[in-house]
Amino acid sequence: MAEQATLRLNPYLPWLDHGGRVSAFKTMVFVLLLLPGAYVAWQLAAHGYARPYILANHDLGDWAIRLLFVALAVTPLRQSIGLPRLIQVRRMIGVAAFSYALVHFVFFALDKSLQLGVVAREILLRYYLAIGFGGLLILLALAATSTDGMIRRMGGKRWAALHRLVYGAGALAVVHFFIQSKANVTEPFVMGGLFLWLMLWRVLSRYGLLPRGARTVLVLILLALVSAAATAGAEALYYHLKSGIDVMRVLATNWSIGGRIRPSWIVGAAGLAVALGAALRPLWAKPSGGQRRAAAARNPLS
Repeated sequence: MAEQATLRLNPYLPWLDHGGRVSAFKTMVFVLLLLPGAYVAWQLAAHGYARPYILANHDLGDWAIRLLFVALAVTPLRQSIGLPRLIQVRRMIGVAAFSYALVHFVFFALDKSLQLGVVAREILLRYYLAIGFGGLLILLALAATSTDGMIRRMGGKRWAALHRLVYGAGALAVVHFFIQSKANVTEPFVMGGLFLWLMLWRVLSRYGLLPRGARTVLVLILLALVSAAATAGAEALYYHLKSGIDVMRVLATNWSIGGRIRPSWIVGAAGLAVALGAALRPLWAKPSGGQRRAAAARNPLS
């Protein structure tokens, strides 16, 4: 009986593959996903937070959006760079993003002494909280339907349509992150630029504008530059509207080597890293069956 119970649990143990065997790759990713939570727990236990509930809430929320974007990046990295094994951990990363978002909300409620009426009123009256809560509800629906059984029950098309709401959750998360980051908006701008890159990549992929080979690398380089430029422009417009700083003055900081790292640099570097990975893809990616047949047709003596 115990053996049967273990077999039934196998599909839900994140460190096992579909055959019930321990996967070193999935185990490593699982441990990495636990580390931010372990850090927050250690800070709480060691009284490392000056304001425990608020600061733990912020750290957990930051990791929720980071992991959500990592989950969104799985498909571009898998297809552009040639890393098929990433698909094995996409669900795990997505569920981890939801888990951190949920605990982020729990700590917000703890800061309100678990007075649910106060929590509900805050969400209704403060629009950035309502935006964040909307994103959490989307992630809840996606996590609840992330199992193989739910895919079978819903049908592939309906399941895929529902899970496309993850893009809406990403957009809400960026807006929520930006509004609540009152003092330092560097990371929200980075997240906004990366989200733009992720969405543009999907548009290009959907309409067949990401061909294989050298042309793919060129398109990815252009995508990186466009996303970086949009990030710089959005940052300049923000500071102009907030503080009246000249737009060109802010844009000029993106060309200053001696200043602090700008959000556009990070977005551009991330996009160019994907382009570099696509250029180096032949070094590690195995050709598909169709590609092997095409190569054989071109060279019948091989």
